[in-house]
Amino acid sequence: MSKKSNQKSTNQAPGAGAAVVSTKNSVRAGNGSAAPAFDPNAAAPPGAGIFGLACERASSRVVITPVQFDATTSYGGGASAGPGAVFEASMQVDLLDHQFGDVWKHGIFMAEADGKIAKLSRKARALAEPIIEAGGIDATEGKAGKRLRKALAKVNAASATVNEHVYERTRDVLKEGKLPGLLGGDHSTPLGAIRACAERLSASKGGKGEGLGILHVDAHMDLRDAFEGFTYSHASVMFNVLRECKGVSKIVQVGIRDYCAAEKQVVQASKGRVSVFYDQDIADEINGGGNFLSIARRAVESLPANVYVSFDIDALEPSLCPHTGTPVPGGLAFAQAALLLKVLSDSGRRVVGFDLVEVCPSPRRDDPPIDESVGARVLYKLCGAACAAGA
Repeated sequence: MSKKSNQKSTNQAPGAGAAVVSTKNSVRAGNGSAAPAFDPNAAAPPGAGIFGLACERASSRVVITPVQFDATTSYGGGASAGPGAVFEASMQVDLLDHQFGDVWKHGIFMAEADGKIAKLSRKARALAEPIIEAGGIDATEGKAGKRLRKALAKVNAASATVNEHVYERTRDVLKEGKLPGLLGGDHSTPLGAIRACAERLSASKGGKGEGLGILHVDAHMDLRDAFEGFTYSHASVMFNVLRECKGVSKIVQVGIRDYCAAEKQVVQASKGRVSVFYDQDIADEINGGGNFLSIARRAVESLPANVYVSFDIDALEPSLCPHTGTPVPGGLAFAQAALLLKVLSDSGRRVVGFDLVEVCPSPRRDDPPIDESVGARVLYKLCGAACAAGA
């Protein structure tokens, strides 16, 4: 049984009176009195930040931006509840990671969620649902089609607003010299973060002219052009990266097992800008006597020196994310995903940012909290890999 308590925590950053995590004997509380040193073995205290920590933004290596938005999810919804659910589940994560050690010592801070984004998601989702039910905007005609086109324009405008919000938040984190993380939300949400990281790298000497690589861990290619009419669909994020993020020189996709002919054509036309490690090929190689370690090494070796990790939870086996919006049979075991991140961190490459998306808690309160519990542990490993590989 975990040593963490089952207390409820607020999904926000600690207030001005919160203690600061320290490895020293004591810290100063907001009222000036001495507070006890942080104990990583103890239960998460009430009002703690992500993973039960009380880190200040200024002293943290990692700053996570929660984005509660899932307007365009085309099958199951609920990813907008992901940040809050993962935050709560993070209180149950023991802090000594088997691969990355005391990740918490780097400092991990989760910013307060912007309620305007959650409100915008609800409005945009209501507008998007009739379009999704109609099979997309191209399938509509007449007066009904005209109404849906107006709704589509509003959804696309809402998504553009989210993109700019994420871009600005990520740019601020990068200006502070910190590692940006994003916690979604659906997979449309990291586009602004990837753009900010690519621009930052292009403007720095650390880019070495190679551009930014993306390690894209997912069941889907997400290379559809405006799926169902939505310019910034969750199924179009990597298509939009190729189109809008010129500083991204390479996308390496791992775990792919659901895609259409048009997406495969995008891969073929990319002239090597996109490489795919298909889930079936991974399984066949392992079943034929190979091992996942060699596959992970090949995937990482094809990336440039600077890498952004985009992790869709549906890359994992569906038993680990049963309520995600588009679960697909097959997928990575948790240990395989963890090994992939370890291989990346050991490769000498620098992780400049990351995201975790499509975590959907069960709508039934009496269900086991599997999705968010797994999501919280993936998030901690992402923090660990980024800190180990982030110069």
